[in-house]
Amino acid sequence: MIKSLRSKLSGNNFLLFVTIILFFVLYISGMVIFQDKGFGKPQVFLNLFISNAGLIIAAVGMTIVLITAGIDISIGSVIAMTCMLLAWMMEKKGMDAWLSIVIVLVVGVVFGLVQGFLVSYLNIQPFIVTLAGLFFARGMTAIISAEMITITNKTFLSIANAKIYIPFISTVTKKGKVIHPYIYPSVILAIAVLIIAFVILKYTKFGRSIYAVGGNEQSALLMGLNVRRIKLKVYALNGFLAALAGFAFALNSCGGFVEQARGFEMDAIASAVIGGTLLTGGVGNVIGSLFGVMIKGTIESIITFQGTLSSWWTKIAIAALLCIFIILQSIFASIKRKSK
Repeated sequence: MIKSLRSKLSGNNFLLFVTIILFFVLYISGMVIFQDKGFGKPQVFLNLFISNAGLIIAAVGMTIVLITAGIDISIGSVIAMTCMLLAWMMEKKGMDAWLSIVIVLVVGVVFGLVQGFLVSYLNIQPFIVTLAGLFFARGMTAIISAEMITITNKTFLSIANAKIYIPFISTVTKKGKVIHPYIYPSVILAIAVLIIAFVILKYTKFGRSIYAVGGNEQSALLMGLNVRRIKLKVYALNGFLAALAGFAFALNSCGGFVEQARGFEMDAIASAVIGGTLLTGGVGNVIGSLFGVMIKGTIESIITFQGTLSSWWTKIAIAALLCIFIILQSIFASIKRKSK
């Protein structure tokens, strides 16, 4: 039994285990330190999902791309373009909210397909292709509108503000009022994306092919896999998820502006790496990426409750964690090479 447990916790599973433990240590520390300020309330925990629904979706897409040994640094700009396009279509053109949502998702897929074609069929480095995509999408955001557009569409706002109460959890105020915690539809969307991605990666032929391509591209070719087509599908899927993350982002912000989601791609990469995804490809888990996002959210919450620290401390803490996890990844990769 101990041998089996050791085997399960070896290598990259151990990194996932460390990430999960780190999250609980951080969150429990927050509960203890800020007990008097209500850090332990269920709503505070659910706020981690509400605030980071878009990042969870983006991190899932980024994890899949990183597993193929690729990268996509354009998703922050795609999210900004999605929010602006949604706002422009509904507010300036009077288009139906559902039709606008479908259009931005199609735009996301097309954007991903173009990037995937350049990466897989023309063999251009993913960093260069997606860097061009970053500038293009951010530029298109400004072309659509240089001014901020606030969304006032009734259908969209009804989706954005629809509270979903959790019936079996509650807190009681000092006046004896029972309050149930709640989430928004964007959280349901993020959890659904996470579950579907987990199932695809773990239980489908396409998922196994993604790991095979990232692990060793030449071996994948010898196995008869169509590497180019797999990469094309992965980038198209990531484009779709980036647009979906933009939709979730718009649900939270209810507007579009040029500087929106700037640097968001780095948060997604950091969440995936902290969650155990290797930048060299072949290894990764969307559950780990979820906990990477939750760690970032918990650090932000702790800083907010502390009240006097600058929000930039979140960046410093994430940078330190990234260094630690990259060092751990290098150590385990070295041990793995020596054991062969």
